[in-house]
Amino acid sequence: MWPCFGIHALLVVTVTLSPVTAAVWSGNDVTGEDAYPPLWDLAVEKLQDFPVKDGKIVINAWSYQERLGVYKSLLNASAKYFGAFGPQNSGNILWGLPLQHGWQFRTGRLADPSGVTSCGYENGEYLCQSVRSWWSCMNYYLAIIPFLGAVEEQKDDFCYSVKDCWSRMPKLMDDWKDFILNKSTWDKRSMRAFYRRVQLPATYFIFFSFSLKYLSGPEATFGDDWANGVDFIAATHFRTDLPTTNNFQAFLPPRMLVEQDVIPFISDFSPQQNKVLVSLRALHKANKSTGMSLTYKCMYEFFT
Repeated sequence: MWPCFGIHALLVVTVTLSPVTAAVWSGNDVTGEDAYPPLWDLAVEKLQDFPVKDGKIVINAWSYQERLGVYKSLLNASAKYFGAFGPQNSGNILWGLPLQHGWQFRTGRLADPSGVTSCGYENGEYLCQSVRSWWSCMNYYLAIIPFLGAVEEQKDDFCYSVKDCWSRMPKLMDDWKDFILNKSTWDKRSMRAFYRRVQLPATYFIFFSFSLKYLSGPEATFGDDWANGVDFIAATHFRTDLPTTNNFQAFLPPRMLVEQDVIPFISDFSPQQNKVLVSLRALHKANKSTGMSLTYKCMYEFFT
């Protein structure tokens, strides 16, 4: 059991020692603007606030602000079940989804990496999310599975209606439905099981590999390492509430990696950010050398 215990301990130490956000959370202040994803205040509050066309709710899944609204409505709908976990819904485990999405937006990872369009760039379509972005594609199913979605390009790669999503991945849709609608699932043990059931990154890394060609070598490697790391985060029951996720994300790369970047010697990254990149790389290599058995071993240990 020691490998999984060590991974869990590393994550706990990382968020505990974060000098960036420790002061904010020491007073349980969850109202600061920096605590939330960019443009959080502008996102819609509930599903019914999205535009309606021909009697149907329409969500542009390739708009950062509208995809953020999907997350916000999900958090608001589930808030009543997390009152005992922290003030102002801060203990909601679903915070990890919009906070990750906000980090991707802030660091330019949702923009068109090919440079063919102005999608996602400040001097172009700033709120646009590119279907060429590996990060945006991976994030798609974490945001849109419980809701309706719409795409412009590469329609075969995405489900874009409730019926379509259910036909492509019925188990995942059933899991989301059970988690959101069944009140009996809102306890700590069931939440841990939910972490395990709905993990997507490792599964969809290959499915969305077409978009990796637009990334630099270091960024593509980091994406691969991050997808592997997310599986471990789920397996070790890492808390994805508002304060914990914010603390952890302080150590993630503040920008896209370029060809000239060599870890752990990236000069405009903090020592901690360089160390996290090294750790994710080592963890992925170790997992691959064991035929990915470390992930399954951790899942077995933490969910049995």
